[in-house]
Amino acid sequence: MIQTCLFPAAGYGTRFLPATKSIPKEMLPILTKPLVHYGVDEALEAGMNNMAFVTGRGKRALEDYFDISYELEHQISGTSKEPLLKEVRELMSSCTFSFTRQNEMRGLGHAILMGETLVRNEAFGVVLADDLCINEEGEGVLAQMMKVYERYRCSVVAVMQVPKEQVKSYGVVSGRSIDDGLIMVDDMVEKPDPKEAPSDLAIIGRYILTPDIFDILERTKPGKNNEIQITDALRTQAKEGMVMAYKFKGRRFDCGSIEGYIEATNFFYKKEYKNGKK
Repeated sequence: MIQTCLFPAAGYGTRFLPATKSIPKEMLPILTKPLVHYGVDEALEAGMNNMAFVTGRGKRALEDYFDISYELEHQISGTSKEPLLKEVRELMSSCTFSFTRQNEMRGLGHAILMGETLVRNEAFGVVLADDLCINEEGEGVLAQMMKVYERYRCSVVAVMQVPKEQVKSYGVVSGRSIDDGLIMVDDMVEKPDPKEAPSDLAIIGRYILTPDIFDILERTKPGKNNEIQITDALRTQAKEGMVMAYKFKGRRFDCGSIEGYIEATNFFYKKEYKNGKK
């Protein structure tokens, strides 16, 4: 039903400098796969096969990753290394990949607005690749959110409880609980002071957005850090219509931070190597 997943990927990744001076943060590897690969896997599992990227200068590696490398493939053809490309080849045959640029860094809301040309007039998923999510006991986060969308046909944001002192790093929601793990949003605040936060429910990098969000973003004024915030646009959408917040099942690693990146690497190493899978 929803075919397109948007990947805002124009940021500088300053917390990983100097590496991100020449490597997009979305291409930082967890073991042998870059973060963006995990995000595309999750989107494909949810039934989305049109992967749309909003990039910026110095992000060419994202396009190259989802393309054929003739010289490399020729060199390893018929060798023991050839199967190592199996997963990315399968993604390339299962999905389409399109790219546009955000010419200036004006916030996540602006990056999503720049993706309108790729999404067009339909609902779409959004994945922030540096939020790596996994659910070992069932469906991925986007697939779970799809079920909420299919029921309510409105925008859906993934949320998790965080310690109160950490809310200043997130968009935070409040609302009315209408089902197990499901909240009808009545307010959202971007990076609030912990003393003024409406709750401890923080938005993570997974969204399903209805196409009217583009009109709202067009009229959303710059907010926190003088950027166009998707949280502000969703707040308007919640007040004019309906937005659901979903407490997802699974685990999220903040791979935009060094601590979270190391935690994810150790988790996947134990999962894929120490348990005898490889």
